[in-house]
Amino acid sequence: MTLVVDHLTGGYGRLPVIKDESFTVQNGETVGLIGLNGAGKSTTIKHIIGLLQPQQGQIKLDDIDLKQDITAYRSQIAYVPELPVLYPELTLKEHLELTMMAYNLDEQATWQQAHQLLQTFRLDDKLNWFPINFSKGMKQKVMIVCAFITQAKLFIVDEPFTGLDPLAVQDLLDLVQAKKQAGAAVLMSTHILANAEQSADRFILLNHGQVRAQGTLPQIKEQFGAQDDNLNDLYLRMSKEA
Repeated sequence: MTLVVDHLTGGYGRLPVIKDESFTVQNGETVGLIGLNGAGKSTTIKHIIGLLQPQQGQIKLDDIDLKQDITAYRSQIAYVPELPVLYPELTLKEHLELTMMAYNLDEQATWQQAHQLLQTFRLDDKLNWFPINFSKGMKQKVMIVCAFITQAKLFIVDEPFTGLDPLAVQDLLDLVQAKKQAGAAVLMSTHILANAEQSADRFILLNHGQVRAQGTLPQIKEQFGAQDDNLNDLYLRMSKEA
């Protein structure tokens, strides 16, 4: 399933924050969304998941238009936000059960997958814990597990490495790789450029709410005229432009 963002302009109220953005995220690939603070990454993601309505342009998953069928559109998406959003009155087990109900998942099969992920992220003995008992990194792991037990066609991961220890970072990168190999599309926004360079197939560089460059790393180097630069160098070049 391919995400198509076509000439997207939007923001908050009448103020456009992102302007005429066009890009795709295809099945079986990871795309890194890169930009300075205020470049429009979070605003772009909020439009893609349907929290903000476009002022102009179109967002589609294959033939499913966000505006025309938001329920069918959202059922294909799993989202890991930058800041964990958990219900204080629900245990970890109940969060997983709620996710299974929301996505209409087969409980027996999904629990098998959930237990594997809980072991991977060292949460398997904490099913009866409430969010108040979790550290920031543990809350982020809960969000990751809830998202990745789904059969979503598009995974949107916003600054996923915040608060994660190095082992959990590698576990997440392995999980993203597995979903990509299974045919899912992954859009990942991050400031940790070494991880992005390691895991992403293509990149979208945002600057002042517009796509400054996009493509593979060699293609972006060519667009900047900087063949010897790595992703961090290109990011610094863009910051100087800003």
